[in-house]
Amino acid sequence: MRFSDDFVFGGATAAYQCEGATKEDGKGLVCWDVYYDETNGYNPDPASDFYHKYKEDIDNCVKFGINGIRISIAWTRIFPKGYGEVNKQGVDHYHELFKYAIDNGVEPYVTLHHFDTPYLFNKDGDFSNKEVEDYFVEYAKFCLDEFTEVKKWATFNEIWPWSVNQFVTGTFPPGEKYQFNKTVSNIHGMLTAHARVLNHFKDSGKEGEMGVIHSLETYYSIDDNEENIEAAKRYDAIANGLAIESVLLGEYTKETLDRVNYILKVNGFDEFKPGEKDLEEMKKAAPKIDFLGINSYQAHWMKEYKGENVHHHNGTGDKGTFESRLKGMGEEVKRDDIPKTDWDWSIYPKGLYDMIMRVSQYENCRKIYITENGIGIKEELNENNTVEDDARIDYVSKHLEAVLKANENGANVKGYFLWSLMDMFSWSNGYNKRYGFFFVDFKTQKRYPKKSAYWWKELSESKELK
Repeated sequence: MRFSDDFVFGGATAAYQCEGATKEDGKGLVCWDVYYDETNGYNPDPASDFYHKYKEDIDNCVKFGINGIRISIAWTRIFPKGYGEVNKQGVDHYHELFKYAIDNGVEPYVTLHHFDTPYLFNKDGDFSNKEVEDYFVEYAKFCLDEFTEVKKWATFNEIWPWSVNQFVTGTFPPGEKYQFNKTVSNIHGMLTAHARVLNHFKDSGKEGEMGVIHSLETYYSIDDNEENIEAAKRYDAIANGLAIESVLLGEYTKETLDRVNYILKVNGFDEFKPGEKDLEEMKKAAPKIDFLGINSYQAHWMKEYKGENVHHHNGTGDKGTFESRLKGMGEEVKRDDIPKTDWDWSIYPKGLYDMIMRVSQYENCRKIYITENGIGIKEELNENNTVEDDARIDYVSKHLEAVLKANENGANVKGYFLWSLMDMFSWSNGYNKRYGFFFVDFKTQKRYPKKSAYWWKELSESKELK
């Protein structure tokens, strides 16, 4: 099975997870800074110290056949308050980073928001607050005007996880639980902001491409029971349907809205009614999108559930501790015949294939990137200063098979970005969940290529998946 000559063999990063330097050079307060302090959580300094060591990481990209790198701009490095005065040190840093990548033949794919809303904006409702949406649009316009060397832009990373983890599971700041109304409002606010920024990008004649990155994982019914099938469809409606329909169709279908409003109703919340101006922006933006980014790690199996909300996040890698039963949505069931990670994520490459084929049916889905895919593993260096991560090679290989199969059947997937380029810290999972091609010793910040990095180099050079 062969990849096209222009296929992007990429690695992914995110500012807050890898940069460190959270208080250096004028950077403003992010919601996570306060949240980790208040909850005695993880320390994001120095993370992988990408802020200072980006040249070494890009040099590793060159050495190991990685020709695309996902980078996110930290909003508060540009606007420390989220608005107002510009921080020149932050602007200069990203110019230098982008230049070094481009000069070395590693194209930057830049995301404007990757889970790092400024603290006061997050405190005031995040994107459920129209003012926050407006401030984001202004920040985005500044970046698009300033960083003209960047030709690949994404507005957001993972609108559904960012929203649901803030207001339903309580694992992201502000740590609220079962506030389904805020979740839906936040999703809609981010989708509207995406549309507004994309319309600005295209209407002002900017050079390059713009898309959005969604977490799109397939939800299946556990069996042929009608109630269980409907539970899977309701979960899909809020997790995938809103996002897919907004950016590719330019509207929400009645079926999706009915299922989302059922979830809201049974949880005691008012009906969601999108504003006409928001829908006008979405309708205008949908035909203009250049690419859809898909982040996918697992698949899910659902059955009907009529009890109260119960959710336990496995953030430790203690296998078998995850549970999720959400009123109006369903209970997630872990199948015994499907392999799982230590974090209870079900490994099912067909789920990625099914999602690629689903979104490819939309006329406006002209190009797809797999912008995140990978497996988190507990790892240590061996005596040869490397990691024999055969499980990662197997995982990635099988998901790449799904990508190639989808392309053979009419999809247009033009690149794959491993999450993550190097080991970094993982939000609510800390530092023991390692995803990278390169092992990071977090005490010394030394990088060590894993077996998968050598495998990736050979793959990118041969473009043959064996």
